[in-house]
Amino acid sequence: MTSTPIADLWPTLPGGADARPEAAYRLLQAAVESFAERGFHATTTRDIATGAGMSPAALYIHYPSKAALLAEISRAGHAATLELVRAAVAGEADPVTRMRRLVEEFTAWHARARTVGRVVNYELHALPEDAYAVVAALRLDIEREVSDLIEAGAATGDFEVAEVRIAARAVTSLGIDVSRWYTGRSSETPEELGRRYAELVLRMLGARV
Repeated sequence: MTSTPIADLWPTLPGGADARPEAAYRLLQAAVESFAERGFHATTTRDIATGAGMSPAALYIHYPSKAALLAEISRAGHAATLELVRAAVAGEADPVTRMRRLVEEFTAWHARARTVGRVVNYELHALPEDAYAVVAALRLDIEREVSDLIEAGAATGDFEVAEVRIAARAVTSLGIDVSRWYTGRSSETPEELGRRYAELVLRMLGARV
């Protein structure tokens, strides 16, 4: 299963990329692969340790449990997504241009980092309560950024939507779902898919393109 390397996706993980032991990144990468393939509950700490080329006992040097690994992966993945969204919607461009950029980049990210995306979006139920609260707050921030952009477009007459919050969730759900079905054998590149999704979203929002 193909996956973007953890260290490349999130160089600003707690402690910074240079401060984190290489073994910890190997465990994060192996956990992502195992959770995506087997699901959180069917994955054992032995599966993760073996995938990282380590003994099960060595895993506990870096993480107290597989739940702690999932919590870190989920938090970091959502933080990276929020950073991407904020960068995409920023600037003085009109709402249509910014929405196009947002959807293109959001969709392409979930295609390229599909294994990570599958874990952070479809294993939420397995998070401990405190970790879920952190991730839920990040998801709310992402939704708020998209909602604000839709509201800005509605105010200028660029978008025509009846329910801003529902529209924002529809926009993000389209991109997130890409991580569920996209594979290396897909006929479109992540960038091509992003462009097609952007056109669909703009039409959904009633954009005057």
